[in-house]
Amino acid sequence: MPALLVRFRTYIRCLPAPDTVYCLLRPLRRRQLRDAMRSRRHPVAGAHHGPPSRPAPRNRLLAALPPEDLATLWPQLKLVELPIRQVLHAPEQPITEIYFPETGYVSMLAYMEDGDAIEVGQIGFDGVVGIPVLLEGDSDGLEAMVQHPGTALRMSAAALREMLASMPTLHPLLLRYALVHHQQVARTGACNGRHGVAERLARWLLMAHDRTEGDTFPMTQEFMSMMLGVRRAGVSVAARLLQKADFIHYERGQITVTNRPGLEAAACECYGIVRRASDRFHGQHTGASRLACQYGARCQPEAGS
Repeated sequence: MPALLVRFRTYIRCLPAPDTVYCLLRPLRRRQLRDAMRSRRHPVAGAHHGPPSRPAPRNRLLAALPPEDLATLWPQLKLVELPIRQVLHAPEQPITEIYFPETGYVSMLAYMEDGDAIEVGQIGFDGVVGIPVLLEGDSDGLEAMVQHPGTALRMSAAALREMLASMPTLHPLLLRYALVHHQQVARTGACNGRHGVAERLARWLLMAHDRTEGDTFPMTQEFMSMMLGVRRAGVSVAARLLQKADFIHYERGQITVTNRPGLEAAACECYGIVRRASDRFHGQHTGASRLACQYGARCQPEAGS
């Protein structure tokens, strides 16, 4: 056996092996290296040597995909932060990226010529931002703005178009969601034209509460007035009424839902109509509303469950 002299005040014997060469400093080290080599040549039964498993998606649309389709889609997705008031796509501008929110939520805003905006829809972990791409469009007349900070899985619009053409389960699923979101937008328009500010505020707070992970979330009266398309004074009166009834607590830009059933009773019927449509859609794919409850949305027990 050859011996190799190195400049570390010792001799090291190097021994050839079938797949490597290892050098010995002392018998204990020799046994350790020999055992390691044996384990590489003869892996332990049941040992996992592949890449680490990916985390389960918190977005309900992605969670509804078959595992093999999700595995195909996953390399195109990147987890990103969604800071408050970040614009994900602007009106009439090309949509280049698609977002599957995991936490937080996004407001879909319609702007008037004078610059005022009103919210016509919300998208959280129940949906996807970039719906026109699903319908072979490349832009939207609405602005998508982050209203509550969180995270999302992002992919390019070009990659999604390729996946829609090659993945038979993805396109129908997203189209059915687009229909549910359309119902939300249409109902919001009807609600804004027919119902009082307090009822609309209760509906809007319930929608926000569904998409947050706790009972408290940041919100100012200025922001609420923009979301509802009413003057700040009207929002202030409506918020005081809900707080006086002990349905919410509002202080220093923070709203806490303190009585969810009471807030639901104060809201107009529009909230229940939109919520039931969403639950029917997601229940078809993700096991009713349990997944929603797990990730933050508040759910009522279904009949017979």
